[in-house]
Amino acid sequence: MPVTNRLSGVFAGVLLFGCTASASDFDVVPLGVQGGLNEANLSSYLVSVAAKNQFLALDAGTLSSGIDSAFARNAFAEVAWQSGSPYSAKGQLLRDHIKGYAISHAHVDHIAGLAINATDDAKKPLYGFSDTLNKLRDHLFNWQLWPNFADQGAEFALAKYRYQPLSAGTPVNLDELGMRLTAYPLSHSGSSLSAAFLLQHNNAALLYLGDTGPDSIEKGQQLYAVWQQVAPLVKQNQLKALFIESSYPNSRPDDKLYGHLTPRYVLQELTVLASLVNPEHPDIALKGLKVVITHIKPSYLKSENSQTIIQRELTRANNLGVEFVFAQQGELLHF
Repeated sequence: MPVTNRLSGVFAGVLLFGCTASASDFDVVPLGVQGGLNEANLSSYLVSVAAKNQFLALDAGTLSSGIDSAFARNAFAEVAWQSGSPYSAKGQLLRDHIKGYAISHAHVDHIAGLAINATDDAKKPLYGFSDTLNKLRDHLFNWQLWPNFADQGAEFALAKYRYQPLSAGTPVNLDELGMRLTAYPLSHSGSSLSAAFLLQHNNAALLYLGDTGPDSIEKGQQLYAVWQQVAPLVKQNQLKALFIESSYPNSRPDDKLYGHLTPRYVLQELTVLASLVNPEHPDIALKGLKVVITHIKPSYLKSENSQTIIQRELTRANNLGVEFVFAQQGELLHF
């Protein structure tokens, strides 16, 4: 019989943002929320249909340390662990409850945890654009930088991971997870391709943006194309949360953004989305939308706390009425 840990008492019925368990559509556990320096806290977000406890990892910069933080915060209290399994609860979470990885791009801060934990992981798919998967195949899982844990590329292929290329705008059904996954291209410092992932379950959606620069600097319309796709979901109140990076404070010069956003550009891009949702009243079009800020880059400067500065700059300039969320590693979020 499975051994199950449960939330108890009043706490079990009280979730973030004033929702109850029955009212949420997605559970999200951030395994890593930062954009650099701290190798134990890099981009990775576990997403599950609410109460299903079967997760898709959006990026995998940090896994092990994030899982430890999540256990410390009781984020997996509703997961039923198999008492007869040879693996610990942490091992079961990694092997059996993370059903796959969607990798936005192949930069090391988004794949380090995937590589390090591949030795003890179970067989599962890796989703991403062909450009991203080919980089993993040729430059990571190649028996030079790391053993080939995937099913293509350098011999001998261990075939633990199965490359699943995504086509832009074409949804893929993740039947085991009860979700539909659609990828859209993003521009990350000119020629570098990143991805936005739209997850949908029934009439609910969650949008996760990998690293991206603003359209005005990247000289393209990649973000605009994403906003066009999700604007109808916002209109219909189906978009439950939007995850978007803000790597640097506003003081960062444009020529040193390297394909990232600042609070100024986050709000600039959200204003574009608002104008698509409600051209006549963009100031109220996104009111109440949960916007989770990701990929904040820490600083070693004594005079600068990036998290505090970025949070202040976003909050003070927020004339759209969105609800900014600054997630902590390991906490359980409900949307």
